[in-house]
Amino acid sequence: MKQQYSVGIDMGTTSTKAVLFRQNGEVVDAAYVAYPLLKETPPMAEQKLEDLFEAVIVSIRMLMDKTAVEPEEILCVSFASAMHSLIAMDYADQPLTRSITWADNRSAKWANQLKAANGMEIYHRTGTPIHPMSPLAKIIWLREEQPNLFSQTKKFIGMKEYIFYQLFGHYIVDYSIASSTGLFNIHHFKWDEAALAAAGIIEDQLSVLASPTDKLVGLPQKYADQMGLLPETPFVLGGNDGCLSNLGVGAIELGVAAITIGTSGAVRMVTDQPYTDPKGRTFCYVLDEQHWVIGGAVNNGGVVLNWASQNYFPMEQQLISQTGGNTYDYIMEQIAAVPAGANGLFFHPYLNGERAPLWDAEARGSFFGINMLHQPQHFLRAVLEGICFNLYDVFCTLTELAGEPRKIIATGGFSQSLVWRQMLTDIFGRPFTLPESFESSCLGAAVMGLKSMGILQEVCEVDNMIGTEHQHIPQAAEARTYAKLFPIYRQLSQTFSGVYHQVAELQENLDE
Repeated sequence: MKQQYSVGIDMGTTSTKAVLFRQNGEVVDAAYVAYPLLKETPPMAEQKLEDLFEAVIVSIRMLMDKTAVEPEEILCVSFASAMHSLIAMDYADQPLTRSITWADNRSAKWANQLKAANGMEIYHRTGTPIHPMSPLAKIIWLREEQPNLFSQTKKFIGMKEYIFYQLFGHYIVDYSIASSTGLFNIHHFKWDEAALAAAGIIEDQLSVLASPTDKLVGLPQKYADQMGLLPETPFVLGGNDGCLSNLGVGAIELGVAAITIGTSGAVRMVTDQPYTDPKGRTFCYVLDEQHWVIGGAVNNGGVVLNWASQNYFPMEQQLISQTGGNTYDYIMEQIAAVPAGANGLFFHPYLNGERAPLWDAEARGSFFGINMLHQPQHFLRAVLEGICFNLYDVFCTLTELAGEPRKIIATGGFSQSLVWRQMLTDIFGRPFTLPESFESSCLGAAVMGLKSMGILQEVCEVDNMIGTEHQHIPQAAEARTYAKLFPIYRQLSQTFSGVYHQVAELQENLDE
C-alpha cells in the first residue's frame, strides 16, 4: 500500500505556503509563493485576487513537483488563512474589490462610532473586538463611503472563501474564519442578528456556515491538472491561521499558552467555552465545535525590528550584504551588547496602530527616557524589548481571564534568534518551550484534514506529532530588571493613550 500524505495550506498576508506532511506530522517539504501587500495610501492594505488564487495553484504544484509524490497519494488538502479579509462580489459573482486585509485601517472612523454605540454588546456576542481590522467595520465603511459599490454587492466574503468559490462554485465558510468577522455568534454558531443589523446586510449576503472539518470534492479537471492532483482530492475547509497555529504547536489543552511572533504577533490560549473580556481587550475565536481560542493579536512584531535596524544601522547592513554576511546576526549582536533595560530607554512599538492590548488604530510609537548616553544599539535593544513588553501586556490581560498557564509554547520567525528567545523568556519571567516544527498553521490545517478523513479521532492527537521541544529558562538578574521596568512601560502607555488621536490627526493633516 502506498504512503498517504496530507497537504496543509497557509494563506497569509504576503505569501502562501504549502507543506506536505506524513500522517505522523513529519514535514516532507514545503513551497512558498510571495505576493505584494498593496498600500497606495497609508491606511490601505489590499491584495490582488489573482495573486491569491495563483499562489494556491502554484504552491501546490511546486510541492508536488519537489516531492515527486503521486496524485493518488494525497489524502486531502486542508486550509488555514489569515483572518479579517473582505471581498465584495457582485450579482454576476465577479469581484467588486480586491481583498481588503486585516491591516487596512480605512474603516477606523466607523469602528470608533460603532464602539461608542453598541460595540460592547456586539463584541460579547461575536468575540471580535470592534476595530478597523474586522469585516464588520469594513462593511459599514463601504456602506457609508461607497454606497454604489455596497448596493451592487451580492456576497461579502473572505480570501479563503474566494478560493473555494473559484475552485468549487460554492460560497462556504468554516466556523473558525466566520468567528473572526465580527458577524458570527460564537455562542450559538450562527450569523449574529445584531451584528448584521449594524452592518446593514442580511444573512444571504454571507457564505453558508460549515464545520472546519467539512470538505468539498469535485475539483475541475483544469485546476486538478495545474496543481498535479486528482479531481476527487478532498479540499478541507480548515480554519483561521491563529487558531490552527495553536493546534499546530500542541497548545490545545486548557492551561497551555502559545505566543507567536512573526511580522506581527499574538498570545493565545484554548478554552472549552467562549470567554470575552469585560473591557473588550481580547478576542475569542472558534477552533472547532469543542474549542475556542482567546487572546490578543498585535500589529507590531518583526516588522518594527526591521524598521529600526534599517534606520539605525543602514550603512552597516548594506556593507554586510555586499560582502555576503548575515545582517540579522549583526543586528542581534548589537542588541546583545547592551544590558537588559537599554539604560532606562523605553519604546512603545505602535508604529502600525495597535490591536491588543490597546485596540486603537490611531496609537503611535514612542521612545521615552532618552539621554546623552544612548547610542544606536540602545535604541535597537529598546525596540526589541518594547515588542516583548507589548506581548507581555497582552499576556497579563489574558491571565486575568483564563488564569496562569502551566506551560508556554513560543513559535514564529523570532525563534531564529537566541537573543530574542532569551529576552522574551526573561521579560515574561517564565520558562518557554519551543517546538522543533515551525510550520504550525499548516500542521494545524493538516490535523483538521486528517480528522475530516477519519485518520484522527480528536484534534488533541496532535500531541503525538509535534516532535522535539526545546526549553528556555529565565535569567534571574535580567528577569528582576524587567519586572521593575514593565510597570513603568505600562503606565507610560496609558499616559500616552490620551493624545494618540491628536497626534494621528496632526500627522494626517500634515500629509495633505
